[in-house]
Amino acid sequence: MPTTIQISDELRDTLKKRKLHSKESYESVIWDLIEDQLTLKDEIVDEIEKGLKEYREGKFVTSDEVFGE
Repeated sequence: MPTTIQISDELRDTLKKRKLHSKESYESVIWDLIEDQLTLKDEIVDEIEKGLKEYREGKFVTSDEVFGE
């Protein structure tokens, strides 16, 4: 069942700018934003896991090595 929500004019204008075409619904725009956020989160988690693995394997340099201190 559809639900009506109240949003500010500013948010409505921002969502309108994100539409790929004039007939795209605000719901579609919001779902696209959520999907982008979830994808980004997955990529960040993957990069963190990769970095931890490299650290455990000793594949890193210290700041002293980088900056020569």
